[in-house]
Amino acid sequence: MAESGTLPTGFGELEVLAVGTVLLVEALSGLGLNSLTILCFCKNPELRTPSHLLVLSLALSDSGISLNALIAATSSLLRRWPYGSEGCQAHGFQGFATALASICSSAAIAWGRYHHYCTRSRLDWNTAVSLVFFVWLSSAFWAALPLLGWGHYDYEPLGTCCTLDYSRGDRNFTSFLFTMAFFNFLLPLFITVISYRLMEQKLGKTGRPPVNTVLPARTLLLGWGPYALLYLYAAVADVTSISPKLQMVPALIAKAVPTVNAINYALGSEMVHRGIWQCLSPQKRERDREH
Repeated sequence: MAESGTLPTGFGELEVLAVGTVLLVEALSGLGLNSLTILCFCKNPELRTPSHLLVLSLALSDSGISLNALIAATSSLLRRWPYGSEGCQAHGFQGFATALASICSSAAIAWGRYHHYCTRSRLDWNTAVSLVFFVWLSSAFWAALPLLGWGHYDYEPLGTCCTLDYSRGDRNFTSFLFTMAFFNFLLPLFITVISYRLMEQKLGKTGRPPVNTVLPARTLLLGWGPYALLYLYAAVADVTSISPKLQMVPALIAKAVPTVNAINYALGSEMVHRGIWQCLSPQKRERDREH
């Protein structure tokens, strides 16, 4: 961890400033877009449907990722971590839990969309609520394991934010990594890809699918894949052979996922887009009430 007034090992003044600025932009854009999405769900009755509940879950988790990025941005601009070791553990847990919830919520949305568009029965409230409950319970469970000794949270190379410690590369980390990655990355990615592929096959015969069937899987793969590759490399080789600056790249990429998700799932949905416009246009809401 960088002490007050000193630069982290392997980083220059401008590089620390650049990382902090990028994190700040990602945090504010993700928080802004996802908070607006959450507000519209709360205010617009049209959006209170089982399928949109899954999107709301994603917006909540992505807001948590952006909040985590905001704390990291502030610390990076201060050039130190001001919250102590307990704060590091809390920051690591919160960031890891919301990241897993975001990944699994994306998979739940993919399955929900397949169920909605490709089966004769629509997604009901019991199923949607159960999915959301399972996503958050599972994410909290896996994020709590490093606090209990399976895995460990520690500082990122910049020393101003905390995540799963991959620098040790021991059996404890390796066993946790492969188990966690299977259930929380590979399996959700598989569900997402298969769900949208089946949608393309079924709906492509009658016309264009009503939702983007390519971007969600690409976002999961490109947004979280670099982290997965870094962790995999740390499990089989000496991660110190990778420069600290390069080790920070996956974190910066992942922190952009909330913004991409908000654009895809909220702004990319005609109903949600209309709801956001109504939230931003008080006069339009008054006219809608009059009619």
